[in-house]
Amino acid sequence: MTIFGVALLALCTLLGALVGEVLGVALGVKTNVGGVGIAMMLLIAARVWLMRKGALSHGLKLGIEFWAALYIPIVVAMAAIQNVVAAVRGGPVVLIAGAGGVALCLAATALLIRMSRPRETRHDTAQEAHAARVLSGAAE
Repeated sequence: MTIFGVALLALCTLLGALVGEVLGVALGVKTNVGGVGIAMMLLIAARVWLMRKGALSHGLKLGIEFWAALYIPIVVAMAAIQNVVAAVRGGPVVLIAGAGGVALCLAATALLIRMSRPRETRHDTAQEAHAARVLSGAAE
């Protein structure tokens, strides 16, 4: 039944909020740290566990998939309530950290793309030069 998927989401949300609050207290922050993300990871883990046990019925799967599809709008809504103006007024560290995070992600993406290419195509400059000569009619 679909309602069981919603109940599973509610349980994961409560556990995620609890763990997020505990993390906030442990880090000395007066807020929930990662509660929604933890809840979604718990939901994914619960779905995988139920699938492996063969207990994932069609209705339960529909309930989980419905709420999992709402993950991005929930995160956007939660981010919208953050006080970005106050964070930026706090100093340039926020902007530096944001720019650094973006730069790190771009560098990691470029590195992964370069590493995923087959080795024979990485060092084919001689073959590429010969092919260019053939296409231009300069080759023998």
